[in-house]
Amino acid sequence: MSKIPSPGDLKKKTQDNVIWRSIFRPGSIYRKGYRDTSRDRALAAMNNVLYHLHPVKVKRHGLKLTYTYCLGGLSFFLFILLTITGIFLMFFYRPAAGPGNELAYIDMQNLRDTVAFGELVRNLHRWAAHGMVLTVFLHMARVFYHGAYKPPREFNWVIGIILLVLTLLLSFTGYLLPWDQLALWAVAVGTNMAGFTPVFGQQVQFVLIGGVEVGPDTLLRWYVLHVLAFPFILTLFLAVHFWRIRKDGGISGPL
Repeated sequence: MSKIPSPGDLKKKTQDNVIWRSIFRPGSIYRKGYRDTSRDRALAAMNNVLYHLHPVKVKRHGLKLTYTYCLGGLSFFLFILLTITGIFLMFFYRPAAGPGNELAYIDMQNLRDTVAFGELVRNLHRWAAHGMVLTVFLHMARVFYHGAYKPPREFNWVIGIILLVLTLLLSFTGYLLPWDQLALWAVAVGTNMAGFTPVFGQQVQFVLIGGVEVGPDTLLRWYVLHVLAFPFILTLFLAVHFWRIRKDGGISGPL
């Protein structure tokens, strides 16, 4: 009869496992032999992605709510809320349009009338989108007012402008998805404006419309841009944005 391992033996066996050692890198407080020294604390900060993102020092002005108004954090929170509510809406929305096949418009009506919590989630999604546009714009205005775009943060300022443009594009493409009269006129105006792009204007307009005139292919293209392309690109730039904040020394000081 084999001996039943004691809790200590199980703990030792678990911590000697390759998977455990690969997750809890040297310096981890959960690793065997951890000592509360300056070297181990530094290793814990360098080898843990959450500790690594958090700055080693936080400046006094960075703790004042009236300095940043947490506009960046609010923008990120609204993006998370938009992602969650957007996934819910995707279960009940079909990007199909055309004569006798107006599924997109019908699905939006069903969300309002028959789906449990459909109208609530849709309104949360819509108002969160409006709120994100507002908070991102105010965040950029705050950064500009405090001069936080100056070196060494000029690269992150450019990243912020790209994030603002992506936020506006996400809001615009989402505005078209109900495929009602407002959406049709909005996509007509938007694609006509894209048609005036120098050199490649006609080609850009053709790609955005999916043909020579607004139709079912247009809705499908803007739907893919809204739920896949733009969120993916925005997530990448958000990661770079947060990384640069950390590397540039955290929140910048007053002018």
